[in-house]
Amino acid sequence: MAKWLDVCKVDDLQPDSGVCALLDGEQVAIFWMRPVLSEAEGADAKIYAVGNYDPFGKANVLSRGLIGDIGGQPVVASPLYKQHFSLQTGVCLEDETVKIPVYAIRIENLKVQVDLSSLPHHGEPAL
Repeated sequence: MAKWLDVCKVDDLQPDSGVCALLDGEQVAIFWMRPVLSEAEGADAKIYAVGNYDPFGKANVLSRGLIGDIGGQPVVASPLYKQHFSLQTGVCLEDETVKIPVYAIRIENLKVQVDLSSLPHHGEPAL
């Protein structure tokens, strides 16, 4: 069962960039992507939440990465070695054997919420 936690207000997010939040000991990168011009008018902005830890650079930096689209798939490029991670699945586009966590996220009453039940098991150390 989902356990939604308020993380911040929607106004705290920066368009087309990321922020980092510490949730239950885990660093979570939250991204807000505005619709591109080619999308239908009135299309909703998308928000994504993934683990902030870059498994290649071994540092919590993904919230500072560049976001964009590769082949219709929203991605974040690590600011360290530039690997691209899908914001929907967490899979690395350059090495499909590597994956980062993806978390359930939503906007409710102008607040950004992350589902705590989608975070790793409680008590495990954060990287």
